[in-house]
Amino acid sequence: MERTATITRKTNETQIDVSIDLDCTPGSANAQIINISTGIGFLDHMYHALAKHGGMSLTMKCQGDLWIDDHHTADDVQDSAIALGTAFKQALGEIRGIRRYGTGFAPLDEALSRAVIDICSRPYCVTELGLKREKIGDLSTEMIPHIFYSFAIAAGATLHVDVLRGDNDHHRAESAFKALALAIRQAVEQTGGNDIPSTKGVL
Repeated sequence: MERTATITRKTNETQIDVSIDLDCTPGSANAQIINISTGIGFLDHMYHALAKHGGMSLTMKCQGDLWIDDHHTADDVQDSAIALGTAFKQALGEIRGIRRYGTGFAPLDEALSRAVIDICSRPYCVTELGLKREKIGDLSTEMIPHIFYSFAIAAGATLHVDVLRGDNDHHRAESAFKALALAIRQAVEQTGGNDIPSTKGVL
C-alpha cells in the first residue's frame, strides 16, 4: 500500500500545497524527490533536512503574508507545519504494522540533539532547544518550537525534542530537525505485520 498524501490549504493569510511519500528510503523502489518553497530560506533548509534524513519525498509550496511577519507561514492555523503534519497523518493512514516509537540522535559539529516520537493519536509536544539568537536567517527562532508543536498536534503524535549541547544556534536547530527526521524514519518503519501496536488494541 502506498503511503502518500497530497493536501492543499488556502486562506486569506497563506496558500499551502504539500505532497508527501513516506517510503523513499535509500534502496527502496521510490526515488526521493524534495522540493521546498516556503518563502523563508532557513525554513526551507530545515524541511529539506527533515525529508532527506526521514526517508521521505516532500514537495511543499507555501505563499504567506511575509510582509507582516513570518508568523503566518511558520505557525498560524493554516501554517506549513500543520499542513505537513496533516499530510503525514493522512499518508500514514491507520496505525497498523509500524514500529510506532522512534528515537533519533543527530550531531552537527558541536551540537547534539535528541528526538523521541510516539505515533499514538495522543498529540503532545515538549521542546528544549536553548536557542538564543532572535533570528536564524529570516526565521525567528521563537517560531521553531511552534513548528515542532504544530507538526506533532496535526500528526497526532507525542514528540519530545531536546538539544543536548551546542554553541551555534544554526547547528542546534538543524541537529534538532535531523534528530526528528531519524525518529520519524524509525517510527514509521513497517514491521511486515498488520497489528495495531498498542495493548489497548486501538490507537
